Amino acid sequence: MTGSLQVAVNLTWLAPGRVGGSEEYLVRQLSGIPDDPSIEPTIYCQSGLVAAHPALAARFRSVAVPLRRDRRSTRILAEHTWLAAQTRSADVVHHGGGTAPLIGRRPVVLTVHDLQYLSYPEHFGRGRHSYLDRMMPRSVRRAEVVTVPSAYVKRTVIDAFDADARKVVVVPHGVPELAKPPEIEVEATLARYGVGRRPFVVYPAITHPHKGHAVLIEMLAHLDSEIVVVLVGGEGSAEAAVRRAIAASGQEDRVVRTGRVPVADRDALISAAAAMVFPSEYEGFGAPLVEAMVLDTPVVCSRAEAVVEVVGPAAVIVDDAGPRAWAAGVSEALDRRAELVGLGRVRRRDFTPEISGAALVAAYRQASS
Repeated sequence: MTGSLQVAVNLTWLAPGRVGGSEEYLVRQLSGIPDDPSIEPTIYCQSGLVAAHPALAARFRSVAVPLRRDRRSTRILAEHTWLAAQTRSADVVHHGGGTAPLIGRRPVVLTVHDLQYLSYPEHFGRGRHSYLDRMMPRSVRRAEVVTVPSAYVKRTVIDAFDADARKVVVVPHGVPELAKPPEIEVEATLARYGVGRRPFVVYPAITHPHKGHAVLIEMLAHLDSEIVVVLVGGEGSAEAAVRRAIAASGQEDRVVRTGRVPVADRDALISAAAAMVFPSEYEGFGAPLVEAMVLDTPVVCSRAEAVVEVVGPAAVIVDDAGPRAWAAGVSEALDRRAELVGLGRVRRRDFTPEISGAALVAAYRQASS
């Protein structure tokens, strides 16, 4: 191989705004790739990704997949036909969605975000689970390098698929500097969502079953009556259960639902919160944890393995899943606010876009060697 390393990045599966944290993870790590003429990524994606992330499109060549309808079946077909033809001359093909087509002769880098489908199969439809169960082991075997966001996911990939530990490498999330919004904008945001001047804790998460929203609603009965819980994020498969929990709690006036919000509003809500609460039972990483640290907001979190790995000493970790324990955790975070903010500023240095991008480039070079 001579000249620059030609990397084809397959994001054809990524429907902008609909795939959750994996979109932000990949966009941020690609943005962190250093300006280096010896490596030339080309991004293969849906046309909406270019519109959603113009800064990424400005840095790297992008090619839009010719999809008339955005459906999983047509995306999979495009990967096995159109994409295979488009990437014949690449030195490395990076598949960012956890699976890779079984055709093609180029070295493959595969990103596995997590193995939630094995830990919580009940949260997946039969068709989706069957596809992952069939394709992920084959994709891991085919890949020269498998990138994962945390040491926890690395261990689960090695254990689940008997993968060679040398080819499974951690490429952590890279969270950029997030400017704290001006106070006048924060006040306007809080007023717009009905929070007002009340003290609050925030949880940015889609209402999926493993996210644990219910314990935060039950927690309110054990906290100061002025404190509000602000739930940020779209509706998942546990939405009906969350609504029932709110109705049964008698605390409806202390639960604020924002739905999906623009990034600027999300950052304003996190920066103004007394704490971020994060009761998720399963994560491959948990980027909001680092986002809270960047915005100087204390974190109260579960003992899920990847979550503990990410926060290190910079959070209050709740060992008990009960609402009293979560209330105690919030109270501790309020008492230790200055200390936790300081620890968070140190901890977030391990999760910059530059660190993430450099680790991704190292994975590309390892795959091509």
